[in-house]
Amino acid sequence: MDLTQPHRRYNPLTGEWVLVSPQRAARPWLGAVERVTREQRPVYDPNCYLCPGNRRANGAVNPPYTGVFVFDNDFPALLPPTANSGPTDGSAHPLLRAEPEAGVCRVICFSPRHDLTLAELPPAQIRAVVDTWVAQCAELGAREDITYIQIFENKGEMMGASNPHPHGQLWATRGLPTEIVKETRGQLNYLQRAGSHGPLLVDYLEIERREGGRIIFENDHFTCLVPFWAVWPFETMILPRRHVRRLTELGEAERDALADALKRLTVRYDNLFNAPFPYTMGIHQAPYDGQVHDEWQLHLHFYPPLLRSATVRKFMVGYEMLAQPQRDLTPEQAAERLRALSEVRAF
Repeated sequence: MDLTQPHRRYNPLTGEWVLVSPQRAARPWLGAVERVTREQRPVYDPNCYLCPGNRRANGAVNPPYTGVFVFDNDFPALLPPTANSGPTDGSAHPLLRAEPEAGVCRVICFSPRHDLTLAELPPAQIRAVVDTWVAQCAELGAREDITYIQIFENKGEMMGASNPHPHGQLWATRGLPTEIVKETRGQLNYLQRAGSHGPLLVDYLEIERREGGRIIFENDHFTCLVPFWAVWPFETMILPRRHVRRLTELGEAERDALADALKRLTVRYDNLFNAPFPYTMGIHQAPYDGQVHDEWQLHLHFYPPLLRSATVRKFMVGYEMLAQPQRDLTPEQAAERLRALSEVRAF
């Protein structure tokens, strides 16, 4: 098949398709142009509610932390379980279905410094972030009222970040989120069909390493690539080289390697358009429901919105909202551009 012509690509993780239209990459752009924020931020901002020693909106005072700082979100999307947050009684009409949801929302400050991003943190500090993710999963995953732990970072105003201080979030829920239900189903279906083969993403990585065209870089334990089925223009995925179901299964060397991969990818992103690169990053892992989940493979998704420059973004509207996602730049072209970039931050 000629991949330079319009075609669809299948995502076996979610069971969804993406329309690829390479011929549209040259179309003129007269739409919205974003503002590029490049102001020099101070090392410490007295008005930032995440900086050490500052008072937050709810009145709590941050400790004078010097490493990674975790606290319960002051304005959480989920509340702790109560006597009224048990399973639904099923009395509602099936077309009007609702059920209580409870959980934990936490903020994870990557560094006490207000002026840095993940791409600018030293590797040892990124390793401390990875260790914190693991520790949080070990703590919350042991709770009977938690089934899934979603760790994510929204970087940049374009992605809705409410504060530029380097931080991410953790939402731990009793129910399985929609994307995790889809990825569990896709991976389980593959494992049941594959017979003697391994988990879906383990087999997929073997194919990608053999073909090579969508791989950006590798280290001893992780591979960073543009997925064959990528939706966002410069979407990437970080995958372990061995079968790892959850963050809590990572060994010491693998934690170092994950920190290395995060550093190398985020620096390349910043160098792509010579500007701070916005994205949503999320860690997908097996549920913490007491089941083994051999079908699952730990992986990280990066969903950046930028399309042509630091000021022109991809919009998911029209056909994308009503039919299926569509992209102009092919995953192979995106990988080639990211692969060619320096891993030394250029500004």
